Amino acid sequence: MSGPIAGTRLADLAVWCDELDGTRVVFGEGTLAGLGVAARDLGLHSVLLVTDPGLRAVGHVAQAERALEAESIRVRVFDGVAENPSTAEVEAGRSAAEAASVDGLVALGGGSTLDCAKGINFLLTQGGRMEDYWGRDRATRPMLPSIGIPTTAGTGSEAQRFAIISQEGTGTKMACGDAKARFRIAILDPALLGTAPLAIRATAAVDALSHAVESHVTRAATALSDLLSREAWRLLDGSVERHLADPQDASARASMLLGSFLAGAAIEHSMLGAAHACANPLTARRQVTHGIAVSVMLPHVVRYNATAAPERYEALGAGSAEQLIDRLRAVQRIAGLPARLRDCGVVVEDLDLLAADAANQWTAGFNPRPVDRDALRALYAVAH
Repeated sequence: MSGPIAGTRLADLAVWCDELDGTRVVFGEGTLAGLGVAARDLGLHSVLLVTDPGLRAVGHVAQAERALEAESIRVRVFDGVAENPSTAEVEAGRSAAEAASVDGLVALGGGSTLDCAKGINFLLTQGGRMEDYWGRDRATRPMLPSIGIPTTAGTGSEAQRFAIISQEGTGTKMACGDAKARFRIAILDPALLGTAPLAIRATAAVDALSHAVESHVTRAATALSDLLSREAWRLLDGSVERHLADPQDASARASMLLGSFLAGAAIEHSMLGAAHACANPLTARRQVTHGIAVSVMLPHVVRYNATAAPERYEALGAGSAEQLIDRLRAVQRIAGLPARLRDCGVVVEDLDLLAADAANQWTAGFNPRPVDRDALRALYAVAH
């Protein structure tokens, strides 16, 4: 990591380019207009533009198409992405890409869109099913060049090699990761956050905050992930209220988007913990929106972990573990999100099954304090 990310104040950054983990990062208001040039730099001639109907409605898709077509790049739009992309959506996108004979992919949207595009890339270049790539480093052939353009400040998927894809039928979230699946270029245009409704801004924001918190305390944390997660927390914590109150606050949305990206990059070098292990079954079993599920569970996980790693929470820059919990609760209230599982439609009878699922989540193994089925069940119970 070098250049502006490491040393320049955000307020001094108009537009800059840098590279992190092999992804060229382009940051600044209006940078979506450079999409065509970015695609041409990758040698692309025909791309699948992966997105969702909402972004088509607000005009972002047309803007992306114009930028690509200005560089004589053919565009096929696939807007069949929904929240928590499934294996069926990935397969539909693969069919669209194959029919258009594309040589690259562009993902324009939230984390679901970015993950779906990575999944499409897996199937298009490797064949088989998404289940074949559940885990890490299972791609054996090169993958197509891709560009990620987030329109929410949440998942940080544009900074990661993993695609989170839900298995059709079971709802199980599969983490499919490979360095070849990384976006070659990430375009971070804060202007794109200005059209997101409050509900999306809120759930994305708490997800990004959770990434900064959990990636800082995992067993796998490194000096680099510490640097990334601390800077992510500083940017997110300092701007979240303003971003939720006014999506047209340019400074706030720039800080949120950059903070989300850095938190996503921190995950690449550290992973996540028990809050995400608990959240995934809530989404799969009870269709609780991911950001809400993490928001409900994270304060309880912080308190559970505090006896094992109090200094790790303090080093984040949010004060003590209890002060961090208070801050997370405050953001939850400001965002208008539920504080209890019972408010999300979860009943006590669900907890045993949820705990069994959570114990099998990959992220559970990275939690700083060991968790098993009983510990996870207790976390669900106190959150209920």
